[in-house]
Amino acid sequence: MSMVDEAVIGDTARVAAADRARRVLPAQPMPLDAIARLAARLVHAPMAALTLVGGTEEFFVGVHDMPGQLTSSGRAPLAYSVCKYIVSQDHPVHCGDMRRDFGGRLSDHPLAAEFGIRAFLGVPVRDAQDRAVGSLTVLDTAPRQWSDHDITVLVEAAELLRPAGTEPAGPTVAALDSATLLDGLQEAFLAVTPDGLVVGFNRAAQKMLGYPPGEVCGRHLQDTLLPDYGGQPIGAALDRLFTAGPRQPVPRQISARHRDGHRLPVRASLSVARGAAGALACIFLTDMSEQTTIQERADRNDGFLTALLDSLSVGVVACDETGQVVVLNRVLREVQGRPASGAPPADYPSAIDGLLRDTEMQPIPWQQTPLMRALRGEHIASVDVLTTMPGDRIRTFASTAQPIRAADGRLLGAVAVAHEVTAMRRAERFRTCHRTVQHALRNASSTAEATPGVLQAVGTALGWPCAELFLIDETTGHLRSVGHWDIDDAEPDGFFGHTPQRGYGVTGRVWQTGQAIWVPDIAASPQLHTAQEKSRVQVCLARGVRAALAVPVRDGTTLLGVLTCYAATPEVHEDLLTVLLDGVAAQIGVYVALRRAQQLAHQLARTQDDFIALVGHEVRTPLTSIAANATMLGEDAIRFDSDHQQMIHTITRNTATLQTTIDTLLDLAGLESGHVNLHIGHIDLAAIVADAVTAASPTAADAHVRLHTYLPPRLPLDGDPTRLRQVIDNLLTNAVKYSPGGDVHIRLHQADGMARLCVADTGIGTPEQERQRVFDRFYRASNVRHHGTPGSGLGLSLARTIVTLHGGTIDLAANNPSGTSTCIHLPLSEHTPPSDTSG
Repeated sequence: MSMVDEAVIGDTARVAAADRARRVLPAQPMPLDAIARLAARLVHAPMAALTLVGGTEEFFVGVHDMPGQLTSSGRAPLAYSVCKYIVSQDHPVHCGDMRRDFGGRLSDHPLAAEFGIRAFLGVPVRDAQDRAVGSLTVLDTAPRQWSDHDITVLVEAAELLRPAGTEPAGPTVAALDSATLLDGLQEAFLAVTPDGLVVGFNRAAQKMLGYPPGEVCGRHLQDTLLPDYGGQPIGAALDRLFTAGPRQPVPRQISARHRDGHRLPVRASLSVARGAAGALACIFLTDMSEQTTIQERADRNDGFLTALLDSLSVGVVACDETGQVVVLNRVLREVQGRPASGAPPADYPSAIDGLLRDTEMQPIPWQQTPLMRALRGEHIASVDVLTTMPGDRIRTFASTAQPIRAADGRLLGAVAVAHEVTAMRRAERFRTCHRTVQHALRNASSTAEATPGVLQAVGTALGWPCAELFLIDETTGHLRSVGHWDIDDAEPDGFFGHTPQRGYGVTGRVWQTGQAIWVPDIAASPQLHTAQEKSRVQVCLARGVRAALAVPVRDGTTLLGVLTCYAATPEVHEDLLTVLLDGVAAQIGVYVALRRAQQLAHQLARTQDDFIALVGHEVRTPLTSIAANATMLGEDAIRFDSDHQQMIHTITRNTATLQTTIDTLLDLAGLESGHVNLHIGHIDLAAIVADAVTAASPTAADAHVRLHTYLPPRLPLDGDPTRLRQVIDNLLTNAVKYSPGGDVHIRLHQADGMARLCVADTGIGTPEQERQRVFDRFYRASNVRHHGTPGSGLGLSLARTIVTLHGGTIDLAANNPSGTSTCIHLPLSEHTPPSDTSG
């Protein structure tokens, strides 16, 4: 269709009629602005205009909330008019979206382009001759669909403007008065004169306030509704209203008396309309009772919610759908150093800029925070966020976040919950720290070498910049530094390497008391009060140190030293930190004690080697001479009496025993040092065992010991026959010596590529806790010593050395119900055939 009929618009008679209407319409009993406002309210539109269309201009005779730039002069070029479409068509015209309807021909219309108008509905305004001279038009800034009801209501409103005594051309609309139309409003409406008399009272007002119109109309407001206008006289309020004469509604909160006597909170929309009958106050009333109740309930719920959120031990932050932070509970306020109450900062992202970090200590941009990610639809299960508030320690929060949606799926905002896990994460880091410390200690050859790596692991786990280890010197008894770690690797400034004084300073007090000392803020510590301590405090503060924790390094109850660590910020969690650091100190203590024990063992071994060398070189030669002379005297014993013969025999026997001990010592030293070599050959171990048993039989018979053998016919292997015979003789000698009147079982067989020889007796046995030590040089079991049985404590040590050099093993176990079982395992040669091991 053609949007504008230029012939209609330019018709001379119609233009003249429009000019007459401009003069006549303002004399209507009801103000024209009020009719425009009424039309907007009836169809729930934000704007309305009563316009008349001339030949080249459009005239605004009544408006409601129209743009002032358009209507301030009372006229506008027809280019800005939509009234022209209604006049041209001479019937209602509606447009749901000016950008799309009518093939988009209205998308460039000035109302759409300059004022954002998207939809309109207009009906013709006619004169007495039923000519379309203008329109009553409602407009909206949002696209909308106009209903048949909207069109009908607007047609009825336009009929109020028809000159008296005329009838509408259409058969469907009866003549209506303003009272009938006002009764169609859903809002309560009052019309009041400047004197306070009520001259209009619609059905919605009757329903709200309980008064029939007859009881209100023609009476003063004070007689019926008794409005409370902030405690001011209603007359004075009306005077101000009529003096100001606002064309746009002025909202006010008042209360009015219901017919049953109770007061009703209402919102009044006040404006002044001027017409032929004079000025009237147009008052639209909205019942606020339910809204007040809802608000009170909302306030109460808000109070409960605020109390609930503030009682939580976790931080809660929430934002609306625009990303504006609207909730910040007590925990997060405390973390961020904010007041306990009040709205969050308007520019919250700027307020916390640079304070949030990831686990790599990289800044987290606001749009990458869990809250903003949730606002984009993500569900964040758990992510660690670190806070770096000035003057506070670095804290870790496990954060979860999710979007907030309405029942219909609309996004309402997002919420994030932050649970502080600083202590937990620190404990987790200390588990790693313990492993790192263990590795550093295991791979270091000395305490000084291990210290830097150990202290770096501790400092990293704590997140602290400095640490130092002090140990008590075993010789002087002084506490001295053995190493330190500095995250900045700063130039020497006297901070490290100082000599602690017992009982002074953090380290010195731990040295004195043996108890851990925690100083959360050294600058304000009453413990550090002496001149020396104050001087040390200044050195720490100059280095940027604010807190210190020192723990004792122990081996059992023995104090070995002190581990001291320094923090750059005041700290909390004293108990946890102390426990964690005590664990590391215990590792260091065990290591230091072990290293010292190893050094002592090495010293003892050197002492024993020196002793063996002394015996070998300084004792063996004179002993050989003594033995030779004793042997010569023994050959001439018949020349002496019996007493002298006994003396010679004793000298010979004891010299032989001492000679055997010395030979064993020298054999043992030579074999262990490699100076004495084995002579390996192909041997029959079964034959060697049989020969050894035969040689031991007389001694066993004298001790009433029964020997039982279980030997295969042959058991060949590669070995040194002389040395293996030494081992077997030693085992048989011990078994017979400690089992008088008992039984000794000798079993030899092969299995899994090994020859297994076991000698089991029924003697006094060996205490379980001493079974490994009996292989040490000079060690004799406690029960053997208590029985007074002679021996050197070298036999089993020599046996283990010989067996080990053959690539075998030897072990000692209980022989139930009594006695000892000593077993030797020797590798078989590759060409050894399987043998019958039944014995």
